[in-house]
Amino acid sequence: MCRDEDTNILIHPRRGKKERKIPQNGLLLVNPSEASLCHRRLKQSEGEARFLFNSELTLAGDPRFFVAGPAIGAPMAVMCMEKLIALGAKRIILFGWCGAIGEDLKIGDIVLPTKARSGEGTSQYYPLACPPAPDIKLREHIANIYGDHGVNVHPGCVWSTDAVYREDRRLLQALNLEDQVVAVDMEFSALCTVACFRNIEFAATLVISDELGGNTWRPGFSKERFLEQKEQALIILLENIGTLGE
Repeated sequence: MCRDEDTNILIHPRRGKKERKIPQNGLLLVNPSEASLCHRRLKQSEGEARFLFNSELTLAGDPRFFVAGPAIGAPMAVMCMEKLIALGAKRIILFGWCGAIGEDLKIGDIVLPTKARSGEGTSQYYPLACPPAPDIKLREHIANIYGDHGVNVHPGCVWSTDAVYREDRRLLQALNLEDQVVAVDMEFSALCTVACFRNIEFAATLVISDELGGNTWRPGFSKERFLEQKEQALIILLENIGTLGE
């Protein structure tokens, strides 16, 4: 559903004359800690570093794929995604953290979102004919990979916000009860929207880093289960992303 033909839009994402194309498959990292790990791992295996705004982009040689990030927040994540698509990306997986709203999700659980709900300000500029959602086949492929490694994953709708310090318990409870939202992050809904708009495959792996379902906030960023689960989930993606779509 790409709308590049809209002549009223002033700036379109483009591949520069001296910019080379990138592989079709790639991983977009939200947080600096995971992004640094991935870039370092690829560079140690003779990966190729490329320029990407205020972020980083590294290409793996065999199998061919890329990692990009960090990209925190919807505007930055969308800027990165738009450029990656312009450079040739056709299949992007987001890896990040999220806060649990549903009572069934606990610190360290892995969420593969099935729906998106926007509370951020970027999605509205990408008009769609239907609500944004991740690519079904790509999500199922990722779920199968995790299943083969004995990693349990959870489905559900994710709500994205720009304002982590203005998350109102009444709003979160309503989102959970009325719209079956199970978790909240900052990037997923915007990236879902752009992926649908640009007609590429997109899915996400989000690790529960904190719990927001009750009357108090319960952070788990330093808990052993969170740290172990996110590392395992990330390494599994890195080892399999090059073969997605085959």
